[in-house]
Amino acid sequence: MNVYLDNAATTPLDPEVFEKMLPYLTGEFGNPDSLHAYGRSAAYAVGEARDRIAQTLGVKPSEVYFTSGGTEADNWAVRMMGEGGACVSEIEHSAVLSAASMRRGTVYAKANRSGTVTVESIERTLNKDTGLVAVMAVNNETGCIQPVEQISSLCKRRGILLFSDCVQAAVSQDLKRICSFTDAISLSGHKIYGPKGTGVLVVKKGVKLSALIAGGEQERGLRGGTLNVAGAVGFSYALEKVQRERAAFCEKTNALRELFEGELKGALGHGIVVDGERRAPNVSHITFERGGSAFLNLLDLHGIACSGGAACSAHSALPSHVMLAMGRSEAEAKSGVRFSFGKQTTEEEVRFAVKTVIECVEKI
Repeated sequence: MNVYLDNAATTPLDPEVFEKMLPYLTGEFGNPDSLHAYGRSAAYAVGEARDRIAQTLGVKPSEVYFTSGGTEADNWAVRMMGEGGACVSEIEHSAVLSAASMRRGTVYAKANRSGTVTVESIERTLNKDTGLVAVMAVNNETGCIQPVEQISSLCKRRGILLFSDCVQAAVSQDLKRICSFTDAISLSGHKIYGPKGTGVLVVKKGVKLSALIAGGEQERGLRGGTLNVAGAVGFSYALEKVQRERAAFCEKTNALRELFEGELKGALGHGIVVDGERRAPNVSHITFERGGSAFLNLLDLHGIACSGGAACSAHSALPSHVMLAMGRSEAEAKSGVRFSFGKQTTEEEVRFAVKTVIECVEKI
């Protein structure tokens, strides 16, 4: 049996979403900026997709910007939004951390050993130059839910913009609520059973946002380039569906995770540590006493697809920056494994995964 437990890295394209995209991959191929009938048809589809996303998130259509994915959306927000320096958490996705390093006056807020960036940590890190705070809603490695609403209250008191990377949060968290107290969020299509190469940046009206890509008048003159019509349509339906099905998804994946972690704790005892507190239900990050790249390779050979952290850093030999930020040693930060459950995951697959993980631990 082969079991896919890496849904935090990417999810399979939902067949219903693919069906919605199909016309714009074949007959409806027009450029949405063309003035003839083909172009008008494509532009109408993009407009409908933007409206669908806005309705799902409780924002205005004019606040929705299409991107090529979460990484681009993160870069756009962190590099081009607001004025002054940025305060970013040390556990952010590498896209946010890398973009923040290009912004003058960036400072970094620490996380605690539970994987949380507290309001107090943000407040201690702010300075008179800070114009933007970036804290993700759900950490992409540990699944820890961050207190973005409380951080938002702090930002509002200080007159500072708040951006939240919601790429990993979209399947389990109420995005309409998050949008109600943030100034900007980023999303990615392939994390929500939508197409790869699609994403969205939501920026509230009145927030200063500079252009990211020169070359055209697309996205209100701020992101040049012909829009991916099929991708925009697919993203909009995927987002609508995961938010509509969120409660059922959370109930199912939480039960699977409890089964998975409970069985492993019973069999391996002190040989494992389940990392983080107040976690999204679909992510389980476990540090193994005998973990590391050899263990991951063995799991793969035995049919279990999982990861040592973020997929974008999978080829790096460096320890997880998230685990280091949580105060773990380098050895521990190299021994973590992320198992992430999806809407297609079954109890049979989880029980097989438990059995296989235990066998692989014993072989290392």
